Amino acid sequence: MSAERTVFDPTDADVNAYKLLNSLVVPRAIAWVSTIDAQGRGNLAPHSFFTVASGRPPVVLFSSLGHKDTVANIEATGEFVVSLTSEELADQVNASSAPFEHGDDEARLLGIATEPSETVRPERVAASPASIECRLERIVEVGHAFVVFGLVTALTVRTDALEDGVHPAIEHLRPVSRLGRDEWGRPPEVFRLTRPEKPEDVL
Repeated sequence: MSAERTVFDPTDADVNAYKLLNSLVVPRAIAWVSTIDAQGRGNLAPHSFFTVASGRPPVVLFSSLGHKDTVANIEATGEFVVSLTSEELADQVNASSAPFEHGDDEARLLGIATEPSETVRPERVAASPASIECRLERIVEVGHAFVVFGLVTALTVRTDALEDGVHPAIEHLRPVSRLGRDEWGRPPEVFRLTRPEKPEDVL
């Protein structure tokens, strides 16, 4: 017998579809995005609507809810870096989400060390175990959001976080994730399933 369900109509003025989606599309990886503006001032902000858009060519995307400094800076310079948000950096990631003034350099104000990237001008977070450097591919406006697509120009992974010198190891990356409300997720428990090779192998 099916369990009773509550149905939410996103067109109903009393329904907050955004908050519901935040609690249902979980866990969400966090893109800790660093940019610079036209004057060379840094910006560092987390965005939890983040994923891979394409493998060939390699493209990632994140969605900014509103036209924030991150989007304006990418429009101006065409570059950004995503630093992986590891467990040890969770407090700093959260602190950088505060409503800073336009033009503020969050990394500098919060004492978050950065270092030069390999292929783009925005710097990566020095303590992050991995980073994804990007040049702007396109920005698509969807409702109140700006979806930023970035062509990956370099991927950096701390060598001691690699398995066999090639594969990023989850136990060393220790990524945190965003859930609903003020909830965060710690590094996940990992299990493995081998993908079926033929349709008849599917139960």
